[in-house]
Amino acid sequence: MDYNDQMKNRVKRIEGQLRGILNMMEDNKDCKEVITQLSATRSAIDRTIGVIVSSNLVECVRAANESGEKDPEQLVKEAVNLLVKSR
Repeated sequence: MDYNDQMKNRVKRIEGQLRGILNMMEDNKDCKEVITQLSATRSAIDRTIGVIVSSNLVECVRAANESGEKDPEQLVKEAVNLLVKSR
């Protein structure tokens, strides 16, 4: 799997969000603010998982069509299972 710059940038933004949350905790910010930022980070992680799984699925289906080795329907099921596991 080739992780493109868009995917890497998403993870870098998440990393920055997490550092910000730690700073908020060290500064004893209100728990509502911390929870809001944690929820935003979780949403960003979920979206990143979706981007990675869908990109991987596209690559796998394309390769399966070219080689005829794997059933594309099975690949879709595997991708859905990955998404379900991530929740």
